[in-house]
Amino acid sequence: MKNNTLHKGMGIGGWLTNYKRLKLLPPERRMILTIGDFEHFDTYISRDDIQYIASLGLDHIRLGFDQLVLEEAPGIYRERIFALLHNFVDWCHEAGVTPVLNLHKAIGNYCDLPIEENLLDSLELQERFVDLWSTIEREFHNDPKPMFELLNELKGNPSQQWNALARRTYNAIRATNPTRPIIIGSTKSNDCTTLCQLEEYDDPNLIYTWHFYWPFEFTHQQGVLQPSPLFYNRKMAYPSDIAPYRDYQKVVRNELNAYSEYDRMDIRWMRDATRPAFEFQEKHPNNTVWCGEFGTIRHCKLEYRENWLRDLISLLREHHTPYCVWNYLSTPNDGNRFSLVDDDSRKILSPRLAAIIQGKA
Repeated sequence: MKNNTLHKGMGIGGWLTNYKRLKLLPPERRMILTIGDFEHFDTYISRDDIQYIASLGLDHIRLGFDQLVLEEAPGIYRERIFALLHNFVDWCHEAGVTPVLNLHKAIGNYCDLPIEENLLDSLELQERFVDLWSTIEREFHNDPKPMFELLNELKGNPSQQWNALARRTYNAIRATNPTRPIIIGSTKSNDCTTLCQLEEYDDPNLIYTWHFYWPFEFTHQQGVLQPSPLFYNRKMAYPSDIAPYRDYQKVVRNELNAYSEYDRMDIRWMRDATRPAFEFQEKHPNNTVWCGEFGTIRHCKLEYRENWLRDLISLLREHHTPYCVWNYLSTPNDGNRFSLVDDDSRKILSPRLAAIIQGKA
């Protein structure tokens, strides 16, 4: 029987991932943690935050962490960071929610850094990747509840290479723990269209995951980290009769009527865009297929954020798909802030937003 632990959850970024904009640092300083970094790690999230997320009626929390935060050097891990991961897991147990440990950025697969050596091209980085997860399994071996999400948003579409590394890592964990819930996402940043390229596992404790940020120009509107919304530089509503531009040459040529009447930004487009995920889910009834990340940038008007989340969550619930919204809180250093709570009060931005996330709207 497949693992049915996940239903509705929330991710935590800005703590052990996305805590500062590494791209702005000179290359020789990007992989070095500072006193300020550790002060941030020690204070940013507390038991109260976990209790509050649980109070919203959610049943799991996905915590993103970076390899460079946990790994001091190849094969050497920071006990101070492991202590924080243990704290997080313990707080989740106290609050009655399932913890998901997500390797958000692996060395060789940082979405916000130029890659000098690609994870899937480097045997050394792959060995470190497998060793990291083997070490995490040893740390939490006696606790069956934490779920392990092997990697967040693999860049590009190297499905064959990723399947091989995911299988090696899976086998390393399974060598000592036959029932640990393991989560594997697809390529192209967990795009649902590439779920079909993943290797199939005969294992009910293997969970497949996908992410959804469609249309990207809306969810990341006027964001500063990716070139397309930075170039487009437009405030957008949802729903809207005006679709985002897919061909930026048309923007330059000012061809404003480039889309048909159907090509509007509303739930019809969203239903089309999510269809590959639900088709994959139908073909894999013995595995949980989890929408593990989705959201809208914070400076989008709250009403439009709520509308977009309402439509997506309604589709997920229609297909009985578990989900995890991104993101609880984000630091000012995060160029794409997706936080759902107020920076100071740490309370949800509106009652309607809370109801939507709970699946009640």
